[in-house]
Amino acid sequence: MFGWIKGSKKADPPALDENGLKMVIDIRDITKTYEMGELSLQVLKGVSLQVKQGEFVSIMGPSGSGKSTLMNILGALDQPTSGEYFLDGEDVSKLSEADLARVRNKKIGFVFQNFNLLRRTSAVRQVELPLIYGGTSGRTKKAKAALESVGLGQRIDHLPSELSGGQQQRVAIARALVTEPAMILADEPTGNLDSRSGTEVMQIFQQLNRVQGNTIVFVTHDPWIARHTNRVVMLRDGKVVADRLVANPLVAGEAERPSEAEELEGVFQEAYYGGKKEEYN
Repeated sequence: MFGWIKGSKKADPPALDENGLKMVIDIRDITKTYEMGELSLQVLKGVSLQVKQGEFVSIMGPSGSGKSTLMNILGALDQPTSGEYFLDGEDVSKLSEADLARVRNKKIGFVFQNFNLLRRTSAVRQVELPLIYGGTSGRTKKAKAALESVGLGQRIDHLPSELSGGQQQRVAIARALVTEPAMILADEPTGNLDSRSGTEVMQIFQQLNRVQGNTIVFVTHDPWIARHTNRVVMLRDGKVVADRLVANPLVAGEAERPSEAEELEGVFQEAYYGGKKEEYN
């Protein structure tokens, strides 16, 4: 949609799969090691992952699995120690801080659990922020259109304190959409919402994916949320141990949430234990 910042290297065209769909995320054998004095902690141990245009993917894993570290790398907030990460055709694994900031602004729409809204800023101005950083013209018109797309056309001048939690998250979704990014990266986007608001937010994400074709990656610990996506990737001890399609993705608002035990059993049976034995060694 917008040209690169002057002087930056032009990205190669994204790779295509056998059906002609472009590879939005193409991670190749990445590792991440943190140095803590004389100790080294390897958090990611050779992770490879591909996400095609229009996919809706959940990344899951227990505490210490490397899930948050992978999210930071996917979001160009951190870089791998080794390996390659192609985002929409551009290898972002070795970019400078300035170029990483450009990638975050142009190619990634972030949605966080805590909304990350400015307290004294109206909804329309919140949504304009990434456009301001990118030097885009026609910002107000684009921001209003994004808010209308998430059902907040009548709330554009409201402050966060005048909006419910679900409405605040919808502002955050509009802010993520307004730059027309290559992907939306959401970190526990329903984690701070009541069940009704969480359902409404999931309905928006499913519409964005199924109707508008947005590529969406959820990082979540919630099996119920994962069941609303089309694919589940599971990490354990810094490695991908399962990568499965969800057989019958739930439609937000059409199914009652079961008990936690049933959720866990169901998602594990579908995505975790359904692979080959050697995947779990």
